[in-house]
Amino acid sequence: MPRYEVAGDISERVRDLSRARQSLVEEIEAIMFYDERADATKDKGLKHVMEHNRDDEKEHASLLLEWIRRNDPKMEKELKEILFSKKSMEELGD
Repeated sequence: MPRYEVAGDISERVRDLSRARQSLVEEIEAIMFYDERADATKDKGLKHVMEHNRDDEKEHASLLLEWIRRNDPKMEKELKEILFSKKSMEELGD
């Protein structure tokens, strides 16, 4: 996990948030890899396995995002405003 500050200067809360965020990045990256591999293969059996693995990673990413939401009040506010909104993409954000 990349560090930008000395570990001793960082609270346990921020260290845990960094762990969760880095894990989320890794899960999203795994989704991308499996998606590309599933799309590239001509073998139906392998495609099925890759899609299954990709979808497992989506569950992992969702669990991490939920943990982050519960532990980062500003992120929770942004997620509540944006996720599942009926507004157009142009209407969302600042």
